[in-house]
Amino acid sequence: MAEQRQTSAETVLTRIGQAAMLLHGGDREEARNRFGELWAEIGESGKAFDRCTLAHYMADTQDDPGDELAWDLRALTAVEGQDTGAGECSSAARAFLPSLHLNLAADYLELQRPEAARLHLDRARDAADALGAAGYGNGIRTGIDRLERRLASGAWGSAERGE
Repeated sequence: MAEQRQTSAETVLTRIGQAAMLLHGGDREEARNRFGELWAEIGESGKAFDRCTLAHYMADTQDDPGDELAWDLRALTAVEGQDTGAGECSSAARAFLPSLHLNLAADYLELQRPEAARLHLDRARDAADALGAAGYGNGIRTGIDRLERRLASGAWGSAERGE
């Protein structure tokens, strides 16, 4: 069994943020490498919030739409793992849901699976109530609207992504 390095929550989120800066700066390969190293450390046994955040970003580094879908599904599975026991996700997890479902809808649309895209697009729209009225929330709602138009028009491939 490979020995995993202990990482604090602050260190994990800091490292995710550093790799995300690389991704947003255009260095997808280095971001993917760093996310991969961090995933190897925390893996499926890490904190659900860390796994969700990491998988959410890792999806954006993928070249293959099927791989992107797999990482987005890991992120959603991690959010679902944050269930409070009362059938509700934590507020931090709820804030991820609109973007996660938007990304999943885009993945399925790119893979020419419009029924699955529609399901996740509807879930993204329903979950958008958890978002604020400005900034990030508006960006996600704009992405939902754009993807809705693409789905309605039959313009599939290279679909709109969430944040």
